[in-house]
Amino acid sequence: MSTQRAEPPPPGPSGASSGIRTALRFTGIPESWITKRPKLPSRNWLIFIGVTSSVLSLYVYDRKKCRDIRTSYIKRVEHLAHEPMGSMELPRKVTVYASKWPGDEDANRSLRFFKKYVKPIIVAAAIDYDVQNGKRHGDLARQISEKIKTQRRIDAGLEEPVVSPVVTPIKLSREEETAKHLAGGLIIVGRMTFKEYLEGLRRGWSESPERVDREDVLAHILEDDGHFDESEPTESSSTLDGEPIPTASRLMSGQNAKTFSPLQLSPSASSSSSRPTLLDIPPPEFIPPQPPLLLVPFTNHIGFKQIPLMIADFFNQRAKVAAGAEAAYRIIVGHTRPIVAPSSSPIPAPLFSPDGRQPETDLDFDRLGESYFQPSLSSIMHEIAKSRDEYYAKLPARLATARALARGEREPTKEEQNSPPPTEVDLRAERMKKEMRWRNDEEGWGIIRPDKDAAWDERFRNALRVFSDPPREDTISH
Repeated sequence: MSTQRAEPPPPGPSGASSGIRTALRFTGIPESWITKRPKLPSRNWLIFIGVTSSVLSLYVYDRKKCRDIRTSYIKRVEHLAHEPMGSMELPRKVTVYASKWPGDEDANRSLRFFKKYVKPIIVAAAIDYDVQNGKRHGDLARQISEKIKTQRRIDAGLEEPVVSPVVTPIKLSREEETAKHLAGGLIIVGRMTFKEYLEGLRRGWSESPERVDREDVLAHILEDDGHFDESEPTESSSTLDGEPIPTASRLMSGQNAKTFSPLQLSPSASSSSSRPTLLDIPPPEFIPPQPPLLLVPFTNHIGFKQIPLMIADFFNQRAKVAAGAEAAYRIIVGHTRPIVAPSSSPIPAPLFSPDGRQPETDLDFDRLGESYFQPSLSSIMHEIAKSRDEYYAKLPARLATARALARGEREPTKEEQNSPPPTEVDLRAERMKKEMRWRNDEEGWGIIRPDKDAAWDERFRNALRVFSDPPREDTISH
């Protein structure tokens, strides 16, 4: 009987390796997992792992640098928050001015930039802040202008200062409030805010301090434009004279009759007597010192073409953190310099200047940011004019419907019963609101448009100062 010769078993592994495999085998791990040899991933997996790890590394590195930069500046100023204060002292307070970026529906973008990159440093130094944000273009300029005019009326004794209804334990005199305001400073976020601030400053110190109701002025302008006037009646005068009762045809036409409005009431004797006094106040020859300015550059990338810049900013947040921290450190240290403005007399360009440009001044602050405005903004005035034309083209039909229903000339349709059309009063209010918005937008865009320089008055030269980098020896000591 022939016996089948058994094949020799494969050479076993070393003793230590065999013992480990035996132990792992008894744990229930499949044999294929134990004996499987590692190998490199496929080409696609290597590409995926390489790209993912690179992107993740960039993100982690950038955010770590952001924390390090912010922490380093906080440690340099946090000792100021631990300095003792008197029971009747108030902390330093700064005012933050922000405005809407052109073309962005979010009006708080620049304000969020301040809160994310500048606020942590000034809060660490126990500095309080107040915020004024312009929701639409031109709002900030009007707010600053009205504030200055109010102060001029108070200084001239023509208006009593506003007394706050809130009773505070610390009462400051006017001189102390002025000194505290000057010691605080102003934070200007972005070039569009800088333009609105200078325009508001110029209007406040150049125009008459008389209090003007913008809606009242606009109402007097619009009342004679004829959009709400009724057409002349077609009947002859003899037929009208023979009518026994006063009908709508006998009423005066809209061109001769005026609708009663409280805006048309004549001013009282007291207001008319005080008006010449207000008009006689000339603009001051010199402007009192203003709080120093901290100019914070701000750029907002929007639009499809700027997506690469958005991606680059996402992985380079440390640059914004560093810029915001440095700006906050400048206002904390409080080192200032006079504003650098164009000379009052034109200076000829250098003889060998290649382009003949004048040297840059503080009025050119963040001019590069205007190059990122969307090209569609160049037609903003055309869009406003188009919206106005479309509205006034539809207004006569809407006005005729409102008057016909109000006079009972016809019955409302089923659709009008379900959704009543606006009355003539509603149309007048709607038109006032739209005209006010259109005119404000035109005025605001005229202030911040890229082809217009920042407003300047020679009286600003000795009144404005700018926070600057402190010298190396002038640093905050512990």
